[in-house]
Amino acid sequence: MGNDVTRILLVDDQVLYREALRGLIDRWDEFEVIGEASDGKEAIDLALSLEPDLILMDIRMPGMDGITAAQAVLTHKPDLPIVMLTVEADASRVFDSLQIGVRGYLLKDTPARKLRDRLRAVMQGEATLSESVTGSVFDEFARLRLGDACTVPDMGRRPTWHGSDQLTAREKDVLRLVAQGKSNEDIASELYLSLGTVKKQISAIMMRLGLDNRVQLAVYAVRAGLDKSTHS
Repeated sequence: MGNDVTRILLVDDQVLYREALRGLIDRWDEFEVIGEASDGKEAIDLALSLEPDLILMDIRMPGMDGITAAQAVLTHKPDLPIVMLTVEADASRVFDSLQIGVRGYLLKDTPARKLRDRLRAVMQGEATLSESVTGSVFDEFARLRLGDACTVPDMGRRPTWHGSDQLTAREKDVLRLVAQGKSNEDIASELYLSLGTVKKQISAIMMRLGLDNRVQLAVYAVRAGLDKSTHS
């Protein structure tokens, strides 16, 4: 294996699922599974001893759950990408996961090709959410906003929540689709843009608004009322 191979730690208490996932990942040249854990405590120990490049962590496990384990790992390794895996999109758990700094939250029924693409995106510094999970984040965000207790996932420097008037109509279209959980490829296809143009526009939007990742972009879109409109 070359130096560009991403070393993955799998964490899931269901042996059958873990073995199936390992079998899938082992077919991808750019990834390598270097260890497996069946609970949160074991995950912490292996994360510190094996030093993986990425952790895929089941959110629901007996004993220490995934969120608690992820928080402990990130205390020691704050830059280590962790992606949570789950069978369903639980709004409060999704939000709690993002609050502690995980890079993604994916459903276990995510198709293999899309899972591979999303893991690649994470290793390029992006945050990633399944489309239905994105909706759960927005639901929780809206609930907290109505209670006047909104907190934004702390995944970088503090966002600049005003200034949507700085964005062009095309940039607002891109932002709307990011908020809907669309991948760069999906955005390029829907807006008839090249993939390179989409990446440049997303980077430009984040720089202009003081944001660090796609999750903050999505939350920004909701707070600015841009998630459903096509133009303003």
